[in-house]
Amino acid sequence: MSRLPRTLLYLVFVVILLSGSFPVGESAIGVNWGTISFHRLKPSTVVDLLKDNKIKKVKLFDADPDALTALVGSGIEVMVGIPNEMLAVLSSSTDASDLWVRQNVSRYVVKGGADIRYVAVGNEPFLTSYSGQFQSFVVPALLNLQQSLVKANLAGYVKLVVPCNADAYESSLPSQGAFRPELTQIMTQLVSFLNSNGSPFVVNIYPFLSLYGHSDFPQDYAFFEGSTHPVTDGSNVYYNAFDGNFDTLVSALNKLGYGQMPIVIGEVGWPTDGAFGANLSAARFFNQGLINHVLSNKGTPLRPRVPPVDIYLFSLLDEGAKSVLPGNFERHWGIFSFDGQAKYALNLGLGNRLLKNAKNVEYLPSRWCVADPSKDLTNVANHMRIACSVADCTTLDYGGSCNGIGAKGNISYAFNSYYQLQMQNAQSCDFDGLGMVTFLDPSVGDCRFLVGVTDHKKSIAFRPTHRRTTIWTSILWWVWFFLML
Repeated sequence: MSRLPRTLLYLVFVVILLSGSFPVGESAIGVNWGTISFHRLKPSTVVDLLKDNKIKKVKLFDADPDALTALVGSGIEVMVGIPNEMLAVLSSSTDASDLWVRQNVSRYVVKGGADIRYVAVGNEPFLTSYSGQFQSFVVPALLNLQQSLVKANLAGYVKLVVPCNADAYESSLPSQGAFRPELTQIMTQLVSFLNSNGSPFVVNIYPFLSLYGHSDFPQDYAFFEGSTHPVTDGSNVYYNAFDGNFDTLVSALNKLGYGQMPIVIGEVGWPTDGAFGANLSAARFFNQGLINHVLSNKGTPLRPRVPPVDIYLFSLLDEGAKSVLPGNFERHWGIFSFDGQAKYALNLGLGNRLLKNAKNVEYLPSRWCVADPSKDLTNVANHMRIACSVADCTTLDYGGSCNGIGAKGNISYAFNSYYQLQMQNAQSCDFDGLGMVTFLDPSVGDCRFLVGVTDHKKSIAFRPTHRRTTIWTSILWWVWFFLML
């Protein structure tokens, strides 16, 4: 090697060292594509929606073959997911990990195929509410899957990550951040693995949940326009919860000796309905502030000029079949409604100034089911209860966009939600003669009475939501695995 290249390399090293040891780069904005919906768009329609909005990165919560097939040849970088319930079998069998990689990665990562870059091994497996249920499976599953990727000659291209909830670390001040004591050993193993294999640390950060769960949380601290309640941490001052949370993780990683590890934000967003403070204005204010903040490359006090590597907004679409155990807002995180229509003006910083709606959406006919105004509705309560136990009525509750439409409006909304879920079957609008079909849109103000879409498959894949789980996915996976042997 000549003297000039050696000198240049030395100068580059010095510059990086003086700038804080972090390479300066631009963040990429991606989205989470969840599919827990009663009214699923065709995967090809969703991929076209991504492309029209110039979104180049998408994160899935499983390895749905329909979604991956639609992503083939799109040029969109993909993170596929492995549900927590699969971790046990993947941690105990290399045959299982080999099979999973063949079925869900190798078959798609071919010339002109789907551009799978990451595999998310579990989703928030260290969540406190899981009480350590998945903790012992994570690292063994990672090791088996890495071995399987090596066998498939994909280890240099497809990286394994473990999306973590922000409750994996704790501190009253960012500079004192540390992983929960019971996680110290496994986190040391995890970040060592990530570092050795060139993978980032993936974390989900939700300022909305901090605001929702704590009545004394300063509202302006959740956003990005400055706060009257900043957090002072030595010489550093934090004016928003996102930066404070991010730097708490940086400190936790630093305590393990990995303070320079790249960080990806796996989920971040703001819901538009289903709770007080969850509305269109707040969601737009938060998401636009977040995007502007990240794309400014300002970074955080502990990582100046070094924003997260990638940020995946949560979420692309509303998911009306999600569990509401954490709150009704769980069904309303989308920047687009279930049918791919933009909820509010948002500049993703990707070339379009505004979001573009989905095209060629196949709607059911424009008709709605409402309460018959000529009928006595005294005994309607049981019909509403049945309708809302099946369909999504979360917007009717306190804080919801349909909370103020009155008693008859509530009845009609419940009837219509059930009617659309049943693909407008005539009998589904009977309700013992209390319902009637109308061709006049009964929507009122911000309260939208939906018209369903021609469902892409009637079956719904339920994903544990913030963060609840069941053994059935694991049982089904074992059955499928042995059938494939």
